[in-house]
Amino acid sequence: MANTPQGRTAPASAHAPTLDTVALHFEAVNACAMARWYAARHQHAAAARKSVQALTALRRLAAFERAEAAA
Repeated sequence: MANTPQGRTAPASAHAPTLDTVALHFEAVNACAMARWYAARHQHAAAARKSVQALTALRRLAAFERAEAAA
């Protein structure tokens, strides 16, 4: 029998996506680490992509925190 989450998870809300600040922070840290790893191996295109991902995660985190402070 396959181990699937079917029937064990709650349905996602269709109204607004749930943002987790810890997950966004981890996403940014992980992307920075991967960018450094790629840069150390002279794979600069991949390092640039990961840097963009890190900056995007940081922007999303900052926007979430601004919205949370305004509420």
